[in-house]
Amino acid sequence: MNFFIQSAHAAVNQSSEGNSYSLIFMLVIFLLIFYFMLFRPQQKKDKEHKNLMDSLSQGDEVITTSGLLGRINKITKNGYIALQLNDNTEVFIKKDFIASSLPKGTLKSL
Repeated sequence: MNFFIQSAHAAVNQSSEGNSYSLIFMLVIFLLIFYFMLFRPQQKKDKEHKNLMDSLSQGDEVITTSGLLGRINKITKNGYIALQLNDNTEVFIKKDFIASSLPKGTLKSL
C-alpha cells in the first residue's frame, strides 16, 4: 500500500512542472492573439486617421463623426476647422472629428 502512495506523490510533482510550462506557453499565445486581434488593427486605424488629418486642405468636402457634410473653408493652426454646411451656415469643429473625406462634387449632387 505504501508503494502506491509514493508513486502518487511522484506523479504529482512531475505534472506540476509540466503545468507551469504549459501555463506560460498558453499565456504567451493568448498575448499574441490579443496583440494581433486588438492592438495592431487599432494602430492601423489611428495611422490612417492621422494621414487623413494631415491631407485635409481648404475646399475639401468631408463628413464628420456626427454626420455633418460640408466643405472646409478654413483650417486654423490650433486644430479647428471652419466647415461650411450650406451658403448661410458655417460651424467650427475640432479637426479630430472629421470621419472621412468625400469625392469632389458630392455636396452638389445631394
